[in-house]
Formats: sequence, C-alpha cells, structure tokens
Amino acid sequence: MSASGPKRTSVTRICCNAQRNKSFNDLIECSPHYCGRVMLIAGRCHCGNISFALDWRPEPSEIPARACTCSFCAKHGGVWTSCPTGSLTVSVKDRTRLSKYAFGTKTAEFHVCTGCGVVPVVTSRIDGRLYAVVSVNTFENVDPALLRRSPSTFEGENEQARLSRRQRNWIADVQFEGTS
Repeated sequence: MSASGPKRTSVTRICCNAQRNKSFNDLIECSPHYCGRVMLIAGRCHCGNISFALDWRPEPSEIPARACTCSFCAKHGGVWTSCPTGSLTVSVKDRTRLSKYAFGTKTAEFHVCTGCGVVPVVTSRIDGRLYAVVSVNTFENVDPALLRRSPSTFEGENEQARLSRRQRNWIADVQFEGTS
C-alpha cells in the first residue's frame, strides 16, 4: 500500500479510524480528505515471538526515545517510547516463551522473550488499566533519524509520582493477543 504525500519513512500511514485484522496486515489507507495521519509502528523481539503494532496518533515529526538509567535498562540497553494518544496491540506466538520480570517497586513488568532474550514491551497496571511503553530498539520500520534519544532517570521518584507519570505519558490503550 502507498501513502499519499511525501514519505519520510517506510512506516505505514493509516486513517485514524482504520480497522486492522489480527495479523495487522489489512489497513485502510489514509486520505487527507477523511482524517489526520497516524503512524503504524511495527516491532518485535529478535525471534519474532513477541511482536507489536503501535498506532501513533497524530503522526509524529520525531519520536522521543528515553534511555532509562535504572540498572535493568542500563544492562539491557533499554530505550523506551510511548504515545499516550495511540494504541498498542501486542501479539505473543508462544506464551510459554514469555517471561515477566519486575523489580524495585514491582509496579512495572518487563515482557522478556525467553527464546531470544529481548524485551520489546513494559507494562504497568494502574487502577485496573494496563499502560505500556515499547522499546525503540525493536522497531522494524522506523527511520532512525526520527528518534530523539535522551537519558531519563527516575531516581528519587516515589511510587505515587511514578504511577501518575505513567498514567500521563504511557500508552493507555493496550491489548494482548496470544496464539498458544
């Protein structure tokens, strides 16, 4: 499918009200006559067991990429992004090869593929709602020039401030799909 207008990246652009099937393949092409532009970002772990589609609304001119300085992220090269106005669908092919890791305040779960060791998604359940961030290192179709990397430290942040920040800044429309 082609996008109208100049292309900055190979990312698929779709209508705000586009409907997608479970494989994320059937997308309705965006027309400036019907809605604003969005960016559909695909990502996955190295072996493809955990994949995601991030529907970024509105289409960004740049993507903030926060290099977390906590000990876990520093050891794993964790660089995260989120779009609070977007939606995220995570697909897991084999749930037996998915591990969840939490540490510190245990308010976030790192979704680790046990097949390849990559962490594509982090989630946090707050007041019954699931929020998430995704690793920019797992993006499949984003021009690296769009990423604006910067260090982020959350030391000294108490638990309530941390949860409030996540509610404001993380993706609030999160769905998980699994095949086994």
